[in-house]
Amino acid sequence: MNFLFVHQNFPGQFRHVARALAEMPQHRVVGIGETVNLESRPSVHPAITVIGYRLKQGSGEGTHHYIRDFEAAIRRGQEVARIAIELKKKGFFPDVVTSHPAWGESLFLRDIFPDARHINYFEYYYRSTGGDVGFDAEFPSTFDDRFRIRIKNSTQLHALESADAGISPTCWQQSLYPKEYLQKIRIIHEGIDTRLIVPDPEASIELEGHVFRHGDKVVTYVSRNLEPYRGFHIFMRTLPLIQERCPDARIIVVGGDGVSYGRKLPEGKTYRSIYREELEGRVDWSKVHFTGKLPYNKYISILQLSSAHVYLTYPFVLSWSMLEAMAAGCVVIGSDTAPVQEVIKHGENGLLTDFFDSERLAVTIGEVVAKPSQYEGIRKAARKTIIEKYDLKTRCLPEMLNYLT
Repeated sequence: MNFLFVHQNFPGQFRHVARALAEMPQHRVVGIGETVNLESRPSVHPAITVIGYRLKQGSGEGTHHYIRDFEAAIRRGQEVARIAIELKKKGFFPDVVTSHPAWGESLFLRDIFPDARHINYFEYYYRSTGGDVGFDAEFPSTFDDRFRIRIKNSTQLHALESADAGISPTCWQQSLYPKEYLQKIRIIHEGIDTRLIVPDPEASIELEGHVFRHGDKVVTYVSRNLEPYRGFHIFMRTLPLIQERCPDARIIVVGGDGVSYGRKLPEGKTYRSIYREELEGRVDWSKVHFTGKLPYNKYISILQLSSAHVYLTYPFVLSWSMLEAMAAGCVVIGSDTAPVQEVIKHGENGLLTDFFDSERLAVTIGEVVAKPSQYEGIRKAARKTIIEKYDLKTRCLPEMLNYLT
């Protein structure tokens, strides 16, 4: 069979399944992604033909701000369509086209490959209430935001109409889509490699001249970028309380200073600099280590030596990092928000606190750090949950392969 995967950040969520298909000689796999992203990462598999496109032009200055993203999506769709037409001319006819529709790349693929089975990855359907928008009073939504959000779903609505089938990673994320399309969308997580991510009592890492080892008092926080959507402002404002309760603990914060979601900041500003300035004089910064983005193996080492791992999020897309932390045997202290609640059962395989309650978060961290032996059962149950429900090799990948083939 012939498979085409399309994702501006290829391979994105398709890494494992694209590689698995490429390893089977009876299949041919082609990937399409944005060139600037492809250039920054290694090949997924030598048997995968990867083709890049460059977005030559985004939206115009005079374009209404509600539809700037949609105009850029149409231009992306056109660039991918040109590649698809060339593939067709060269004799490549995919049996299955799998794409992430959010950026518009799949808009015209049904027209080019009408006989293929089109499967879209439906990650998040924006709503004006009941999700990320309006959740945090510190960043209130306006009618303008709500109107813009309605238009933001345009590419996904086109995809819902044209797709033969879809995939969502969690029940809650699937539930956000219009009810008339839910029967199209299968819940399959991308999977966590629990053979690679394991608890390691010998884990250690050196940061800023300090060597951290398993058994040290270490509080960890991870996010691709340090921003409010992942509760970074709440975590930062909890630091004085954490240090009061755990004065000898070290705090490791992993993540970049960009903005993946939510409101962009003025040039030269980062959320880290803003909250650090706000807290100046109240935090012993010598015991707080900001690592930036790390190589994957170092990131896993930090999870493996964590005493207490904090994961906060708006009701939004569930991060791989939370599931990876559980697979590594962390005591995850998560926010009592969807879809975290779908995975963590309080007191069984993790702990939940109110997203906005810094005092409760600090108390919980203090208890976990002070009495690690009392939470061994939670550590084991966390890993057991990932193995049973989200394991890459035994559950998610076989299900994904069966769905696509």
